[in-house]
Amino acid sequence: MRADRLVSLVLLLRQRGRLTADALARELGVSTRTVLRDIDALSSAGVPVYAERGRHGGFALLPGFRTELTGLNHDEALALLTAGPGRGEQAFGLGSARASAVRKVLDALPENHRTTASDAVQRFLVEPEADLLSRRAVADEVAATTMREVRRAVLAGHRLRIHYAATGQEPEWRTVDPVGLVTVRGRGYLLATRAGADRTYRLSRVLAAEELAETAERPRRVDLDRIWRERSARFLSEGHLTVLVRVDPARREDLLDTAVAVRAEEPDADGRLRLELTYQDARHAEWALWQLGMDAEALAPQSLRAALRDRATALADRYKAPDAAE
Repeated sequence: MRADRLVSLVLLLRQRGRLTADALARELGVSTRTVLRDIDALSSAGVPVYAERGRHGGFALLPGFRTELTGLNHDEALALLTAGPGRGEQAFGLGSARASAVRKVLDALPENHRTTASDAVQRFLVEPEADLLSRRAVADEVAATTMREVRRAVLAGHRLRIHYAATGQEPEWRTVDPVGLVTVRGRGYLLATRAGADRTYRLSRVLAAEELAETAERPRRVDLDRIWRERSARFLSEGHLTVLVRVDPARREDLLDTAVAVRAEEPDADGRLRLELTYQDARHAEWALWQLGMDAEALAPQSLRAALRDRATALADRYKAPDAAE
């Protein structure tokens, strides 16, 4: 761990020039005292790092010093730098590792490509936190220690013990055989089996985890994309309600935010959108459509239309004008 930090420190100084101890501490996520100890260690190891005193002082490397890292061509480095800045790095607890890797990739480029690639990366933005409607995408948060145990078990092929809080249930410990990790729109999932049965666990509901020494019972090779598609299809077909809706395009996103999945979408004759959606159950679908008032209409199933009609009738009766004779 410290070796990686020392390499990162050197790369920061190479790429940015003179930096203060405070600035280095912020970049590396450590204390200023730790940075000063690392500077001493680098000097003792022969790395030409020196301190500049004064108001604009800091630490710097002697001009011309270069680390020995494998080189990459411009497009290879650009692909690495732009392919990974999505929210998956946070879902899997790899944010700091990615920052360190980016520094190493930049440093590995030939001198004439380094500035070009660094500038090019500023022109690409992948999966920003907010969309054009200024709605922020909230990524799942998982404790670093918990995520580290989960990640280690997945990569090592060991069984995993998790303290899991399923929806509407008290948290309980479960021992699972981890298959892989998936991140979708900022939400992380652990794909696993338990007693031979397929299981999918939301990472944000894993309260604690412990990697076990036992070997996990799982295939040596795995196609996560295929497994995820199969589990998604199974999830949507079990105990869910399919609803056909007409909605004002301006309220489309509001409607989608309440649905489990969108199965089909097409424009309607009057300028509205016709959507086929999946909801958790009839109660959830009724609540979602009621929130949109006249901007949405449930076309099917008939039971949902009846439920919305009964609710509207009851509300109208409550607020009807008093009888003139009274």
